[in-house]
Amino acid sequence: MDITIHSTFLPHNDPAASLAFYRDTLGFEVRKDVEYNGLHWITVGPPGQPDTCIVLHPPAATPGLTDQERRTIAEMMAKGTYAMIILASADLDGTFDRLQASGAEVIQEPTEQPYGVRDCAFRDPAGNHVRINQVA
Repeated sequence: MDITIHSTFLPHNDPAASLAFYRDTLGFEVRKDVEYNGLHWITVGPPGQPDTCIVLHPPAATPGLTDQERRTIAEMMAKGTYAMIILASADLDGTFDRLQASGAEVIQEPTEQPYGVRDCAFRDPAGNHVRINQVA
């Protein structure tokens, strides 16, 4: 089998703030910005990796959700417990400094984890847990 990861979805509750974080702070390219009924689906991805995408989506637009489920998702997003993504950087310290200087909420400074990974963590504007691993 030849399977790759094409897209992953992260919720957002403020398209402008999410766009600023992923495009301006992380340096991702905007691949698509689709507006429908006042809601935005924004596809971003790392430069040079056109087949790897993150779709920032409005979670309330998910078909079939009940009002209670929408409230639960909003509560979990506010606490930062709804979604997570792990990114990688060859310059973890530089990436950390850039994110911290942008005002992003720091969860964890660069740390050697007991399981053999050096990483740091932030929250994006929607509260998503963004962990960044050091790679060689």
